[in-house]
Amino acid sequence: MSKSSRKSVLPAQTHGYEFGGPLGAFAASFGLPILCYLAAFVCNDISGCPLPSTLHPRSITLKRLKTEAGWPQDGIKGLASLKVTGFVLAYYLFSLILQGALPGLVVQGVQLRSGGRLEYKFNAFSSAVTVLLITAVGTYLQGPDFPLWSFIWDNYVQLITANLGIAFCLATYVYYTSFSVKAGNKHKRELAAGGHSGNIIYDWFIGRELNPRINIPIIGTVDIKAFCELRPGMLGWVLLDLAFVVHQYKLYSFVTDSIILITLFQSFYVFDALWMEPAILSTMDITSDGFGFMLAFGDLVWLPFIYSLQARYLAVYPVQLGLGGVAGILAVQAFGYWIFRSSNNEKNRFRTNPDDPRIAHLNFMKTKSGRKLLTSGWWGFSRHPNYLGDWIMAWSYCLPTGIAGYVVKHGSPVVMSHGNMVDGEGFVSGGSVKQQVLQGEARGWGMLMTYFYVLYFAVLLVHREMRDEEACKRKYGDDWEEYKKKVRWRILPGVY
Repeated sequence: MSKSSRKSVLPAQTHGYEFGGPLGAFAASFGLPILCYLAAFVCNDISGCPLPSTLHPRSITLKRLKTEAGWPQDGIKGLASLKVTGFVLAYYLFSLILQGALPGLVVQGVQLRSGGRLEYKFNAFSSAVTVLLITAVGTYLQGPDFPLWSFIWDNYVQLITANLGIAFCLATYVYYTSFSVKAGNKHKRELAAGGHSGNIIYDWFIGRELNPRINIPIIGTVDIKAFCELRPGMLGWVLLDLAFVVHQYKLYSFVTDSIILITLFQSFYVFDALWMEPAILSTMDITSDGFGFMLAFGDLVWLPFIYSLQARYLAVYPVQLGLGGVAGILAVQAFGYWIFRSSNNEKNRFRTNPDDPRIAHLNFMKTKSGRKLLTSGWWGFSRHPNYLGDWIMAWSYCLPTGIAGYVVKHGSPVVMSHGNMVDGEGFVSGGSVKQQVLQGEARGWGMLMTYFYVLYFAVLLVHREMRDEEACKRKYGDDWEEYKKKVRWRILPGVY
């Protein structure tokens, strides 16, 4: 591409580095995948959660850590499997086939800088329902021995590796093809404002092209970013949770209210997002961010495997909440969802149909760009009320694990029926060899894993809010400063 052609496809406004620039991008690209593996090994059904030796740092040895973590006998090669990778690729292919084959809602995206709008086909909800119906039929016919569930549990680490490999390949592919973007192209391809710094590592991480697409025979045109946003990873999150529920049942011959609650909450969150699929067109991920390793990894690896940690924990150490505990956590979930959904609905209605009687009474200020900013209702309460609701809901995913932490004692001499309490403080799982799971000295330390999501999500939302703030400053200029005088608080009034 010539220099003159390249300039003509660049955004009129660009911005500097985010996420700590090239160094931060490099650290995130390697550090976050390692964190996913750590979560898988440090909290397990072999020795405990966390690893027993981590509670006694002076006694730690590499050999002991490997034994407690269940490190593969063939070393790092054991982290991957051709069979598992083939299964995951088949899952992605089936998702693509469903997107192409099932009927869907065709929607025009937001106005592009170069003019025109991209067309999107939305049927993620019906696609997910189709997959779950297949698993439901299989489970009905074969019970908990339906092969999918044991496959997921037995190959958990290899599933991480396979999805990580796909994320890496996708990021590399779209980075390479982004250099073919030319001015005035008929496919409405554009470069993202923050993805053409000239630094290879940073641009590969953050994403050069705004909405990369690919034409697949029979299936048709696939928007890679929109596909990854709500399909393989989101549904994968639900499938992981269900596999953990089945594993708990196979171990103890019962299923606890805590794991049911978490699975229902997270499934509801996923299917609510799938049902409201067109709403992603107004999100920063679609309108502003390029598609690179950051989004590919976040959608396909981080979301399903980190967000499901609580259900994985409960699969090994069951927690019964009782009626009072269930009611309390339901109240937290309902309150958070009410804020999250009603604020998002208010924004979407205002953007798509300002005359809608449900939002016509709201106050707003008009900017020099012609855009309108809400100054009353939820969006007068704070500049990001939906983030507050999202974070409150995050607590309902973690609270069911209680004061977490457990130790696994193998070959327990205690002979009891499956799932009975052991002296009120542990469980005995089935199998040819009894396995006692109790909290002991690990009590409380497991919260580093099961409540990690709440801490991480708070950091994520604050960081996202700061990115939104910078983007709005560039977009609205002085009008944004005036808007901030009308809506003072960022997320939670009186706090932040």
